[in-house]
Amino acid sequence: MKWEVVIGLETHAQLATRSKIFSGASTAFGAQPNTQACPVDLALPGVLPVMNRAAVECAIRFGLAIGAKVEQRSIFARKNYFYPDLPKGYQISQYEIPVVCGGTLDIVWDEGGEPRERTVRLTRAHLEEDAGKSLHEDFHGMTGIDLNRAGTPLLEIVTEPDMRSAKEAVAYAKSLHALVMWLGICDGNMQEGSFRCDANVSVRPQGQQEFGTRCEIKNLNSFRFLERAIDFEVRRQIELIEDGGTVVQETRLYDPDRDETRSMRSKEDAHDYRYFPDPDLPPLIIESHWIESVRAQLPELPAQLRERYMVDLGLSGYDATTLSASREVAAYFDETRAALAALIPPADAQSARAQAKSAANWVMVDLAAALNRDALDAQASPVSPRQLALLLARIQDGTISGKIAREVFAALWSEPGAGEDAADRVIEARGLKQISDSGAIEAIIDEVLAANQKSVDEFRAGKEKAFNALVGQVMKATKGKANPQQVNDLLRSKLGS
Repeated sequence: MKWEVVIGLETHAQLATRSKIFSGASTAFGAQPNTQACPVDLALPGVLPVMNRAAVECAIRFGLAIGAKVEQRSIFARKNYFYPDLPKGYQISQYEIPVVCGGTLDIVWDEGGEPRERTVRLTRAHLEEDAGKSLHEDFHGMTGIDLNRAGTPLLEIVTEPDMRSAKEAVAYAKSLHALVMWLGICDGNMQEGSFRCDANVSVRPQGQQEFGTRCEIKNLNSFRFLERAIDFEVRRQIELIEDGGTVVQETRLYDPDRDETRSMRSKEDAHDYRYFPDPDLPPLIIESHWIESVRAQLPELPAQLRERYMVDLGLSGYDATTLSASREVAAYFDETRAALAALIPPADAQSARAQAKSAANWVMVDLAAALNRDALDAQASPVSPRQLALLLARIQDGTISGKIAREVFAALWSEPGAGEDAADRVIEARGLKQISDSGAIEAIIDEVLAANQKSVDEFRAGKEKAFNALVGQVMKATKGKANPQQVNDLLRSKLGS
């Protein structure tokens, strides 16, 4: 039987406020346990919560960015459950009327070497407070409680069950992660718990409309763990059903050491939490002028930037989405493209688009690989946009080939702060200038043809691979410095004659 995977994500983004959502206690990370928990966070008798305006503004920014409806009247509710790190015995959240309703997020991902795109529908985003943290280490068999996180402002973002593979889920999580950082509403630090996902996973026979029984995998704090946890859970559910078993609705945890999910508790439904409006908090009223004020302060959003890249620069949807996934990457690309155009002014729109495509390829491939290898973001790149632009200019004007350019890029990467003209100095110092003298290239081709008669005969017999072998020999003889296009043209001319 063929199976279809159905995935929805619930993401908790810690909002970038200096104080907690209902108290004035600090949200700074790394303090000693229980030093940033005030009477409101501890639920001491007689205290009252007061809404943090900055947290509301973060929610408005997010709602506008995803094209959602920002509710002008929303309600806070008490979500009742008992756990040691929840001092009140309930969590203040939103249930019936969340602050943000609807919205969409476009995602792209690679599937077997082919770019794929999808629009993921969002159900809602609501404000709530975080719980504390249970500490199980170094307590001689006991558990400690740190309430520093209690009351930290969260925006819980919930999708429709629109995703159909772990790769799609990761693509969505990465896009959402980039967006909340782009908007400045979350620092995105997954190691510190600022951005964590719960995955709702189910399977159903292909063609079936009814959803299967879902299991929720809690608190996934890395994209790698998210993908591996979903893949394992999908295999577990399919094998269970095919062996005659039944999937039970439950909450599960992912164990990265064993690369498996395991049962945590039976999955609760909304009525199990006995939601009711919090009597200590009035309805949240967001007036129209506040929404418009926030809208006026929004930066250019990824969707708008993507559209501009496609229309003005002629980039593909995949390229435009990749470059606009991060504000830092987009800024790096824009500065590189502008610097390249200043060095070699494009003659017309077509050449301007060719330059943009060249800059995009280098940023998405070579730069991205180096950043990923060294765990850096674009802002911390040892190769500046202007250095990269000069390197691309030397490819465009024929000084070096694309292959040699990668050698120069590696040299620039290992010598940060070398100056804007560093590419020229590396080319000169290492003698990497491309050979474009037709006479010199012809002489080398003649030597190669004389020494490789078998390949010449094979090419003339119709074997195109023999031509590539001859090109390789010429490039080897010139240590990769010959102009590849000239080599191809001159070699075909000689073989043809």
